[in-house]
Amino acid sequence: MALLKKVNQILFLLIVLTVCVILYSKIQKGNKTESKAVHSFKSDTENESHEEAEEEEEEIPVVICAAAGRVGAAMAAINSIYSNTDANVVFYIVGLKNSLPHIRKWIEHSKLKSINFKIIEFNPMVLKGKIRQDSSRPELLQPLNFVRFYLPLLIHHHEKVIYLDDDVIVQGDIQELYNTILTPGHSAAFSDDCDIPSTHEMVRSVGMQNTYMGFLDYRKQTVRELGISPSTCSFNPGVFVANITEWKKQRITKQLEKWMEKNVEENLYSSALGGGVATPPMLIVFYKKHSTLNPLWHIRHLGWSPDNRHSDHFLQEAKLLHWNGRFKPWDYPSSHFELWEKWYLPDPLGKYRLIRPNN
Repeated sequence: MALLKKVNQILFLLIVLTVCVILYSKIQKGNKTESKAVHSFKSDTENESHEEAEEEEEEIPVVICAAAGRVGAAMAAINSIYSNTDANVVFYIVGLKNSLPHIRKWIEHSKLKSINFKIIEFNPMVLKGKIRQDSSRPELLQPLNFVRFYLPLLIHHHEKVIYLDDDVIVQGDIQELYNTILTPGHSAAFSDDCDIPSTHEMVRSVGMQNTYMGFLDYRKQTVRELGISPSTCSFNPGVFVANITEWKKQRITKQLEKWMEKNVEENLYSSALGGGVATPPMLIVFYKKHSTLNPLWHIRHLGWSPDNRHSDHFLQEAKLLHWNGRFKPWDYPSSHFELWEKWYLPDPLGKYRLIRPNN
């Protein structure tokens, strides 16, 4: 019995060893096959990545809104950017649901059919309870005016983003604006309203404000408690470069929403003041926390008076022109509309027409 038991133990060990040898052999074979496949894949990937690194440029994301009655304005802005750069620009065109087919049709039936673009629907429900109804300038209460507050919700794959209002024309290479250096800790760069001496006289002549006093109601305790001098130079948020990572880190969107809700409760600012209702929250949140754009990249106030005139030399030097104000270049009367009209693309559906003296 002892002998039989010993034989069984030896047989069991031999079976175990045989199974181990078979498993080891299969694993080694599998590893060789996998190693070969992985090596081949990595090699191909490295080659492709190297080639792509040489061929592909960094994408420059540009966010611009296209409201139903102003799609032509957005198309003119996009055309001016596309025509003045060789950079790899991606246009994020934001609209409400009813205007999206028109936007796509305009692009696909014009010279813009070659651009790299994404059309994004903005849901105005995100603004529920955050906008105080104000009848003095109802156009400033349109949902798309607040898209700039929600950039991280629209842009997911970019560290840096350019935001532009639709009433601009770009005359320089957008790459230059994108290359704006933001101070560490800043989530955006704007152009201060006191940085262009040549516009100071025009600002005074048409009664515009370029300080915080023109945007916030300093009679309110909440505004005074901010500790911001009413004579502090303001900035225009119609053109800016944003660092999305820093924006998220500082929870900028939440901060902006907080001041929107406070305005609903306390009426801290209104569209009767200088910049409507989208500018004041940004002035508060970015106070002493923003970098500065090159002034030539935001020549603004062109829409504040139809009699406003700049020298031809000054306008030619400008990298970006902004018709902020009531007098838009697609309407009449307006100033320097010829500089805008050269970039205008006719509406393929015939819905959008320029207002001119002869029509």
